[in-house]
Amino acid sequence: GLGGNTLNRAPMAAVMELARQGKRGLRLVKTAGGMDVDLLCLAGCVASVDAGFVSYETEYSLCQHYRRAVQSGAIKANEHACYTVISALRAASCGIPFMPVRGLKTSDLIKANDYFAAVTDPFTGETLSAVRALSPDVCILHAQLADEQGNARIEGPLYEDVLMSRASKAVIVTAERIVGDDFFANSSLKANIPHFLVRSVVHAPRGAAPCACHGAYSVSDEAIRSFLRLDSAEMLADWLNRRA
Repeated sequence: GLGGNTLNRAPMAAVMELARQGKRGLRLVKTAGGMDVDLLCLAGCVASVDAGFVSYETEYSLCQHYRRAVQSGAIKANEHACYTVISALRAASCGIPFMPVRGLKTSDLIKANDYFAAVTDPFTGETLSAVRALSPDVCILHAQLADEQGNARIEGPLYEDVLMSRASKAVIVTAERIVGDDFFANSSLKANIPHFLVRSVVHAPRGAAPCACHGAYSVSDEAIRSFLRLDSAEMLADWLNRRA
């Protein structure tokens, strides 16, 4: 599971390290992916993607590495609506196997994704759609603040990060700043990711770059455009080494 949304607060430092380490067979879960998904596809790390949207924001066009990997059959795209990813995470966070949704009744998505099915409301007899729970083995979230115990605070838009932390079996937090253990107790700012969900905390200043992080920095146009010019895993490896 990857936190953030498109080019905003994606855990890019961790994503790049996954690529450097040559991880394979990853099944990615994200409501709206962008450079993070695209980079891991170019690196050959990905087996499947469950997402409602995978693209750069308008200025940078489509995620071409993701697109080519799907078209070639190198990865399996389990296409969702963004809301069905959210519903699948909600089901996992509640410990139930699926979540009914009212949508998809006139959509071909239900035929294209094995994680959808029709269900009957036992109280009214109405036919609804259902989405199977998605419970990532690990999710990686980038936060502005965290302490060494694992309490973390995301500032600005939360996207699905808090929900994903509840749906996942383990959480890794990368953080712009590490604060003292008494910070959240003594401050009006409180954690929205509690320590007991978190397996590891990584101090990663600019850990969302070259994507944006609310209140800290914006998108690096030069870095994203230089990535978009890459067309092989070998070129990516050199690009990553220059940013290590």
